[in-house]
Amino acid sequence: MSGKNNVTSFQKVLVANRGEIALRILRTLKEMNIKSVAVYSEADRNSLHVRMADEAVCIGPASSSQSYLNIDAIVTAATITGADAVHPGYGFLSENAEFAAAVAKAGLTFIGPSAETISMLGVKSTARKIAVKAGVAVTPGSDGVVGANYHAAARKIGFPLMIKAALGGGGKGMRACLKEEDLDRMFKTAQAEARANFGDDRMYFEKLVLNPRHIEVQVAADNYGNVVAFAERDCSLQRRHQKLVEESPSPFVDSKTRLQLQEAACKVVKAAKYGGLGTVEFLMAPTKEFYFMEVNTRLQVEHPVTEEVCGHDLVKLQIQLAQGEVLPFSQKEAAAIKCHAIEHRINAEDSERNFAPCPGTVSEWTPAGGLGVRVDSHMYTGYAIPTYYDSLIAKLIVTAPDRARLLARSRRCLSEFLVEGIKTTLPFHQKIVVNSDFVSGNTDTGLIERMLKQEKENESQS
Repeated sequence: MSGKNNVTSFQKVLVANRGEIALRILRTLKEMNIKSVAVYSEADRNSLHVRMADEAVCIGPASSSQSYLNIDAIVTAATITGADAVHPGYGFLSENAEFAAAVAKAGLTFIGPSAETISMLGVKSTARKIAVKAGVAVTPGSDGVVGANYHAAARKIGFPLMIKAALGGGGKGMRACLKEEDLDRMFKTAQAEARANFGDDRMYFEKLVLNPRHIEVQVAADNYGNVVAFAERDCSLQRRHQKLVEESPSPFVDSKTRLQLQEAACKVVKAAKYGGLGTVEFLMAPTKEFYFMEVNTRLQVEHPVTEEVCGHDLVKLQIQLAQGEVLPFSQKEAAAIKCHAIEHRINAEDSERNFAPCPGTVSEWTPAGGLGVRVDSHMYTGYAIPTYYDSLIAKLIVTAPDRARLLARSRRCLSEFLVEGIKTTLPFHQKIVVNSDFVSGNTDTGLIERMLKQEKENESQS
């Protein structure tokens, strides 16, 4: 790896997040002998990340808008505790250019790409233009955001199409429109959702690829022009555009396509002059043609899958890159596949009641264990899950030498994972790992919805 190694070592880092990702970052900081500062809302006073940190600062009431989304409060907490840097984790302010700029203005390091890069890639229509300029295929779509004459733009692309928020994420502000008669209703609904979630209602269109796979590539870039891409993650198992299961390597991607994906991801990252960790997301058609979707300028929820497959601590790598270090390994080393891995997102939701959130007190918490098993969670027996935040309570990451053993181990882990006092999605994950399409690797982004539809039909017939 080339580049001048001009390193500034952090002495103290503030973690601007909560839950399992805050714990994940705090553990890495401890291993790196870097002091840590946790921030927390009044609802999270008894959370594990508060106990684990070297220091903890309450930044506001339970509402995320007054705490974890309060830029001034977080930057003030970092300043008064003498932190050198701020790690945003994922969610909340992790892709907020204003936050990254405020951190930099305070003389601190934002552990992630620059505010300018976040701003540029955060507008998905702009990111598409960067991909096109880099020679990476994108799905046919509108040339930037659409205005009042959005019907004309839709007709030019053709139906079916996807309506997407320009500053979207997490499946918010997104609707599939199959025919023009539904366009006005779908557009206004997506626009209102985007306005409520992101404070921005600009929209753009993409051609809808039928029966696609959602494939993403983890990338890392230092400040000296070096970029590496890791083995792909298959994130096709989704419900309402929210990922439930992530797997690497994808059972659908062959070695030739894998190399093409990695090359495309690196092209986009280099064209954007990106620095730090990020994820380039693609839609893959049944023919294995793939199209650029977007760049996530942060750590992903599913990063443990790549960590297990590649054997590298991605949070540590993030911090090293933010300190100005050169990438410590080559593309060949990054791309090496050491095992098969899968992540099950366990949520406090009742899958039998349309996945309704189920906050409450955990009366018993006994996670799965054994060979090839990792559980990232902030839960413990007696923990009261707040009603204010995301319903994710644990990530069950399972590894094995091959996919057949991976599925067998997943079935075993899901059957022994015991949570009492609340409803969780563990029973639904047990159904996923015995589903014939999933077992055979015949998955796409519509599989979960088809499973749910089949369940309803079976119930109505019984």
